[in-house]
Amino acid sequence: MVFSSLIFLLAFLPLNLICYFCVGKLQARNVVLLVFSLIFYAWGEPVYVLILLGMSFACWWFSQKISAARSAPEKKRWLMWAVIVCLGTIGIFKYTGFFVQNLNLLPFVNLPVPQIGLPIGISFYTFQLLTYVVDVYRGDVPAQKYYWKVLLYAGLFHQCVAGPIVRYGDIENELTERKSDLKSVYTGTNRFIIGLAKKSVLANSCGALVDTLLLSDAQIGDASLLAQNLATLQGRSALTLWMGMAFYMLQIYLDFSAYSDMAIGMGLICGLHYKENFRYPYTADSITDFWRRWHISLGTFFRDYVYIPLGGNRRGQLRTYLNMFIVWALTGLWHGASWNFVLWGLYFFVFLVLEKAFLGKLLQKTQVVKHVYLIAIVFFGWIFFRFTKMPLVTAVFSGMFCHNGNPFWTYVSRQFAFKYLLFFILCCVGCTPLAANAIRWLHVKARRDRRFAVAQKIVLIAGPCLLLILSVLALVGDSYNPFLYFQF
Repeated sequence: MVFSSLIFLLAFLPLNLICYFCVGKLQARNVVLLVFSLIFYAWGEPVYVLILLGMSFACWWFSQKISAARSAPEKKRWLMWAVIVCLGTIGIFKYTGFFVQNLNLLPFVNLPVPQIGLPIGISFYTFQLLTYVVDVYRGDVPAQKYYWKVLLYAGLFHQCVAGPIVRYGDIENELTERKSDLKSVYTGTNRFIIGLAKKSVLANSCGALVDTLLLSDAQIGDASLLAQNLATLQGRSALTLWMGMAFYMLQIYLDFSAYSDMAIGMGLICGLHYKENFRYPYTADSITDFWRRWHISLGTFFRDYVYIPLGGNRRGQLRTYLNMFIVWALTGLWHGASWNFVLWGLYFFVFLVLEKAFLGKLLQKTQVVKHVYLIAIVFFGWIFFRFTKMPLVTAVFSGMFCHNGNPFWTYVSRQFAFKYLLFFILCCVGCTPLAANAIRWLHVKARRDRRFAVAQKIVLIAGPCLLLILSVLALVGDSYNPFLYFQF
């Protein structure tokens, strides 16, 4: 079950909210959230809920041991056990096949590659549980006495399978004391609907176009189709490849940020405040700025729990670059058990180092150039992210610059570009704060002019209703509704 499915929108979420608001006491509401979260997580593959239950129990128990420990070495020993359990679990389920595949590259090694199913969202709740145990070890938060509250924190269906990565300290007080007033319900509902529209109307349409212009996820993931996929990409016109990657660049932002919008919105409805996860990253003016705006919760996790403990930038320039290298290799590997993701992470590492060394100062001289630079670097970076096989990456890069002998455009590709130009522009606008700025401008005007006040009320009431109707119609009329977070 995903947020943008009709069963979630028309049955699961309404039933959850009815039960939530029908009980008065906060503890009962927490129980409602926990029960629905476990049902939500177990919907697709019930057995995987046991992993969530087990890891939450282990981290709860280790945190109790850390809290009760009387010496620093004892605290550290329990922390290490928690890290081993968490990383060991995610390693088994997510990276065993990847490890064996690479081991088979050695001479005289030919081990069977195990086919282990990947529990949805395991990277997200594993990192959340790790931050909880580490924060208890550091003394930043007290150890939670009740296991079920740790399970609720890790398994909240709002953000369990798609983020953002929520730290225990951010919602610790709200788990035991919070209120849901009409303002938070209204704001949360609007935020959820905006995310739903971004996903169902824009991101899904972009994804369908990407599959048409390039290759579908199923084709890319099928190793037996490598030669056929390579021939397909080599036969595309350059314009087709450019359009395909442009729509993919839009899809991946609209899809990822939409899930965060919906999670933040559902949290607000229940009185839980999750931090922002995306701040219009395509409006950034450098790669450094981009990663302060993109998947913020993941970036701050690696900064606070990997980069700074390694020494950060406090041990000289070479050590700083080494720490950055480790962080970005791990960032890439977190996104998927494949070398293309590692390469994608190290690709950004190179530009972050260049910006830190000298490029950042050069870019400050002109606003237009640095933004074009940002878009170009991110655009080409998504090629590494999209294609898991390096021959396909090479074919796309070559084809974009007509090195495959293919034409720059064809009659079909030109017609395709004209047909979807307005939709492309609409998606680009959806990646910027233009709509939010227009609402704020209308709010300012409404204070001074009664006509604008009337217009504001119409927009604030009719706008969300219209977006909700469009979203439901899009989901009813289109079976294409991929879950990009599955690989995480």
